[in-house]
Amino acid sequence: MTQMAIAKALNESLRKALESDPKVLVMGEDVGKLGGVFRITDGLQKDFGEGRVIDTPLAESGIVGTAIGLALRGYRPVVEIQFDGFVFPAYDQIVTQLAKMHARALGKVKLPVVIRIPYAGGIGAVEHHSESPEALFAHVPGLKVITPSNASDAYWMLQQAIECDDPVIFLEPKRRYWDKGEVDTSALPGSPHQAVVAQQGTDLTLAAYGPMVKVCLEAAAAAANEGRSLEVVDLRSLSPIDFDTLQASVEKTGRLVVVHEAPVFYGSGAEIAARITERCFYHLEAPVLRVGGFHAPYPPARLEEEYLPGLDRVLDAVDRALAF
Repeated sequence: MTQMAIAKALNESLRKALESDPKVLVMGEDVGKLGGVFRITDGLQKDFGEGRVIDTPLAESGIVGTAIGLALRGYRPVVEIQFDGFVFPAYDQIVTQLAKMHARALGKVKLPVVIRIPYAGGIGAVEHHSESPEALFAHVPGLKVITPSNASDAYWMLQQAIECDDPVIFLEPKRRYWDKGEVDTSALPGSPHQAVVAQQGTDLTLAAYGPMVKVCLEAAAAAANEGRSLEVVDLRSLSPIDFDTLQASVEKTGRLVVVHEAPVFYGSGAEIAARITERCFYHLEAPVLRVGGFHAPYPPARLEEEYLPGLDRVLDAVDRALAF
């Protein structure tokens, strides 16, 4: 067991992948000499050379397009999009090429490309630096979308994404980069697409992923002081979603609140709520509720605490669900 921050866990994971497979490449804006704006790739170019850790021009569409070409030639590119809001110039390449090439080639072509995206808010950044675009990618067939919430998952899930023969959108909760946790680098990890019960409970299920898992654990601790037992499920994967684990939890508790930082309107919580309502209709004691961002552009830094779902908004939803 090693204590490390999520940022360090990601760095060690990339280092392990580069050591294990000479076909793994890391590429993106400022990932080399600078080590990335969050220092996730710090020291990698020095140790593995400019041919494997590549500083690219400021051209996201070109970066992803180049990664697709490299994957077609047998490489395993790991692309860093510097900030979530910068991914949209590359959206065409991701949706029309990366996601569809395998089906277009009738399974004869594989594109093992990982696109790392620091996402969500909470760091006091300017416009285009605090977006939550996960639903846009989860909606696209052909892409896998995963997001860790802790250092152990960051370390293992990134390696699993790199080893996968399908394109993976790997979403990193940037405001959690400095959160520390135990990492067992010798463990045998389970599937990155399996949800995990982060805390057991009996009265209500909180389902979350990425940056909101910590908020839900804090909500569960606060509720416990009032005699309420909340179960917290870390979804970990948004495409596919492990509905079986979530269903088992809801069948036990009878209530579900889905929490994500992205806007509630057309967010991933809508799909989860619909599916669980279908699967657990006769077990539900209350409607499935959703907590998330507002249907508005992400605000300036001084207002983001009003925008972001926090402890009070989660506990308010818990109160409403338990009132039924």
